[in-house]
Amino acid sequence: MYGDVRFMMQSVFTVEENIKIAVNTYKMVLAGDTSAISGPGQFVNIKLEGFYLRRPISVCDYESGRLTIIYKAVGKGTEYMSELAKGVQLDILTGLGNGYDLSKSGDLPLLIGGGAGVPPMYCLCKKLIGEGKRPTVIMGFNGSDEIFYEDEFKALGADVIIATADGSTGVKGFVTDAVNGLEYSYVYTCGPEPMLKAVYNTISTSGQFSFEERMGCGFGACMGCSCETKYGNKRICKDGPVLEKEEIIW
Repeated sequence: MYGDVRFMMQSVFTVEENIKIAVNTYKMVLAGDTSAISGPGQFVNIKLEGFYLRRPISVCDYESGRLTIIYKAVGKGTEYMSELAKGVQLDILTGLGNGYDLSKSGDLPLLIGGGAGVPPMYCLCKKLIGEGKRPTVIMGFNGSDEIFYEDEFKALGADVIIATADGSTGVKGFVTDAVNGLEYSYVYTCGPEPMLKAVYNTISTSGQFSFEERMGCGFGACMGCSCETKYGNKRICKDGPVLEKEEIIW
């Protein structure tokens, strides 16, 4: 895979920005050594003072010396993260997880992200456009107050479709309701497992699915994210989070 687990690094990052961008959703920009990050679809593992387990968070974007993550404040750990001020230093493991394989995209890749599964689509979209591909991005949210990064995807040059469950913005319904009628060569997706299963049953091509929602410790120790595939058991945090469509067992 594009972001194979070969080079994990532990280093200190400094918070440069930590802002709210939608309901319960925050964007954090950190300065530090990003050399271990090899591609979109990987994640980092953040140590938080006073918490036993690190928090696995997907990479939204990265460049030399700078990392961007987007996370939802849904528990004590991420709520603690949302209060971190500029200048705070964090112990972070980078270079984790097998990411997306861009070589299979074809010319018209379809990127589908649901809620907290949207952030890794940004880096992927950026890379694909850099290779001359023409991606379409479907972003799914419950309502308009949860939408984020629509303008950022459009600024990259991607075609963007918004789907909201309540119909407040874009297509009314789920991401799969927005797939009908689209032309695409391959699918990349990330989001809640019910969404992934619906996408699996809807798309007409092969694709890659990120099961990052299943991760517990994010480090391979708790075994809580182990799942059965057609090629044997895999730990999502170590062998994934990205799996090929053809190996998935629901």
